[in-house]
Amino acid sequence: MATGTDANYAEGFGQVSRTVGTIFRYALLAATLFGIVLLGVLLVYVANDAVQPLTADPGWQLTFLVTLVLPTLGVGGYLYYRDARAFATGLAVVGLLVVSLMFGGGAALIFVDIVPPLVWFSFVIALALPAAVVVLVERLDRRLPFLARLGLTVAAIGGSLLVVPGLVQGLPVVPSDGAMLALTLGGPAAIVVGNYFARRNAARAGLIAGGAAFLATVIAPFVGPAVDLTPVPATVLAAAVVVPTGAYVGDVVVNRPADRVGLVLSGVIVGGALLGAGVVDLLGFAGPNSWVDWQFLTSPHSGTAEDAGFYPAIGGSILLMVVVAVLSFPLGVGSAVYLEEYAPDNRFTRLIDVNISNLAGVPSVVYGLLGLGLFVTYLGQPTGTALVGGATLGLLILPIVIISSREALRAVPDEMRQASYGMGATRWQTVKNVVLPRAFPGILTGTILALGRAIGETAPLIMIGAATVNYSLPTELSAKVTAMPLQVYAWASLFAGPDFYQKAVPAGVVVLVAVLLAMNSIAIVLRNKYQRES
Repeated sequence: MATGTDANYAEGFGQVSRTVGTIFRYALLAATLFGIVLLGVLLVYVANDAVQPLTADPGWQLTFLVTLVLPTLGVGGYLYYRDARAFATGLAVVGLLVVSLMFGGGAALIFVDIVPPLVWFSFVIALALPAAVVVLVERLDRRLPFLARLGLTVAAIGGSLLVVPGLVQGLPVVPSDGAMLALTLGGPAAIVVGNYFARRNAARAGLIAGGAAFLATVIAPFVGPAVDLTPVPATVLAAAVVVPTGAYVGDVVVNRPADRVGLVLSGVIVGGALLGAGVVDLLGFAGPNSWVDWQFLTSPHSGTAEDAGFYPAIGGSILLMVVVAVLSFPLGVGSAVYLEEYAPDNRFTRLIDVNISNLAGVPSVVYGLLGLGLFVTYLGQPTGTALVGGATLGLLILPIVIISSREALRAVPDEMRQASYGMGATRWQTVKNVVLPRAFPGILTGTILALGRAIGETAPLIMIGAATVNYSLPTELSAKVTAMPLQVYAWASLFAGPDFYQKAVPAGVVVLVAVLLAMNSIAIVLRNKYQRES
């Protein structure tokens, strides 16, 4: 097919013009840039109201300019032009530290005020025991029929969840809160880190890395008071922040020598921020008069904008997302596996495919009405609880999880399935050992993006009667719950006024957008990693 600056005729395509194609490409680029710039201006405007950086003392601004901004620009610019991959590695370390701090803080909130460590410890044991039974059943795979294996697994899980938590919580002597969290959080983290380094290096390296990760969580309750942290949040932050960030840095040092220089940029950013904070504290320079501060993040709602806090809304959103993930992830992935790997291609399954695609585009308020009718009216559940809200949001993102999971399963080459069948594996063994491991990064990416949509929804929660204002954290699934977007909505409507518009609302929006960006960044990193490996 001939192409040129003049229009040419190609059979099946009609008139073909390179000029028209170029104009169309640049028009799309201009529209994209316009949207990005417009959104960036809006976010900067809101962030300026929430953080108010220009209200800081000139000495504060000069200190951070010297200790943080100029060194970061100098080292970052040098690395970017010298080795872009090392530059990306340095930024990745800082990004991992920031994102893990955000989610680690949320996890610490759960164990401090919502779920006692002893309750968590008892349920972990209750799930670990049937997990051992499942492993035993898998070893007897060839000797037990499918229904017998399924019955044993269900009986073991159900019986353990009904009996074991009560027995553990009733023991006269139990480990300390920090010890229970170190075992249940630090143990799995150490196993993951150890297995990763064992695969990349050797068994001895895996043992050293896993031991170091476990040691970091074990000593956290004793080190925490030195930085004004009680044992519970110190242990959680060690498992959620120190271990992942340290493992990534260790991997760069040991396995990626060409990227080690990028760690200099990470050190400059983190060290510059800490040095600047120490200097301004020593010299007494006042920072920005920001509304996003520790008081805002840890206080309940108030009738005045100066005292209004976001803490119950943050805790409610976290609890809602836990319920959403527990309900939507297994059901969505299971449905995708059945439709993609087991279901026959007939009129009924095609009808299901069309309906799932249509449900993904239904407005969220309709799901709120569905949740109200199904869970509240039909099942008789109380309105506005964490369970009802999480189930409603789970229905909202279920079609999205199914579609993204099916796309990930469909991306697995069919040759891998045929090779597994050729070696004598059953369909379930092929799905479990070949298809799901290959598709899991894509499934996880789609699920995280779906959760990012759910955490920002307001209409479904309003329809099921969730509280717009809550003065305390929910401590159980049957308790009334609010969420971050609902709290912002309340400040902008029920408490409408100049103070709330200029102080509390921008601060709430900044926190909500930061959480959404963190979730989306995780999904982007997983997607890029999966694309490089494939």
